[in-house]
Amino acid sequence: MSILICGGAGYIGSHMSSYLLEQGKDIIIIDNLKNGHKNALLGGKFYLGDLRNRIFLNKVFSENNIESVINFAAYSLVSESINNPLKYFNNNILSTITLLDVMKDYGVNNFIFSSTAATYGHCRNIPIKEIDATKPTNPYGESKLAVEKILKWCDKAYGIKYSILRYFNAAGADINGNIGEDHRPESHLIPITLQVALGQRERIMIFGDDYDTPDGTCIRDYIHVSDLASAHFLALERLNKGENSNIYNLGNGKGFSVKEVINTVKYVTGTNIKSEIASRRQGDPPILVASSEKAIKELSWNPKYNSLEMIIETAWRWHKNHPYGYKQ
Repeated sequence: MSILICGGAGYIGSHMSSYLLEQGKDIIIIDNLKNGHKNALLGGKFYLGDLRNRIFLNKVFSENNIESVINFAAYSLVSESINNPLKYFNNNILSTITLLDVMKDYGVNNFIFSSTAATYGHCRNIPIKEIDATKPTNPYGESKLAVEKILKWCDKAYGIKYSILRYFNAAGADINGNIGEDHRPESHLIPITLQVALGQRERIMIFGDDYDTPDGTCIRDYIHVSDLASAHFLALERLNKGENSNIYNLGNGKGFSVKEVINTVKYVTGTNIKSEIASRRQGDPPILVASSEKAIKELSWNPKYNSLEMIIETAWRWHKNHPYGYKQ
């Protein structure tokens, strides 16, 4: 029996693939390689294709004995989603609908969905709990929330059990340095700041320093990508035991401001990081910090890399040894 990982050549997907291989699992990977990298895959059976192509999916399912699906495949740039919402709704929602439809036909009933803190929007309660209101402020978050609602009805109608994992800011790299973060273009704070440390950028832009936070910059909860992988595995094991569908936040429960991240990068790399204040970005909430108490309790999840310094150290090791990502 195999586990299908959709978007398995991407940043988080590749770490998930590596983690499952370490657990001795048989994995099948689907990726269209628009954002993923074939070189990020350390094993498993790979299919190049698009989840919206039902003929392609039928081929994958007919050729393999798949028992569970983990779906990371999605566009995830907030600013792009605001400028081109139809691209996001078409890809993120339609691909999952097609995938679920094929799962139904092949009797595959365990589904792990990679969701996001962007489903909450401007949440008043900090730390954010799973019961808090979901009011996305951008089409990316809206597309993820739409899939969450679709999953609820697929469970009722077809018995497809799911775990929705709403995680906050994925960061860091594989502790062994084999795989890491390589987005083109890069949009995440930590790798962009590390590019400044490497001399690949002149400065880091700080989008807004007038938020209602201690230093005026946005605060985010950073969770190590390997800890995310372990949570996905535990969620899948829970479904395999016949437990009901559920939703979990994944974060460290502590927030760090943009300026705090920059200062930590300075400390870890021993370099000077130039920064420049720019206008706020549309759709950016001032604070996003998770309560992961539910995941810790119900999944017995125990994040290992829970300090910002440790997260940045693993990312720095990857970027320093792979300054041009997987293309080198």
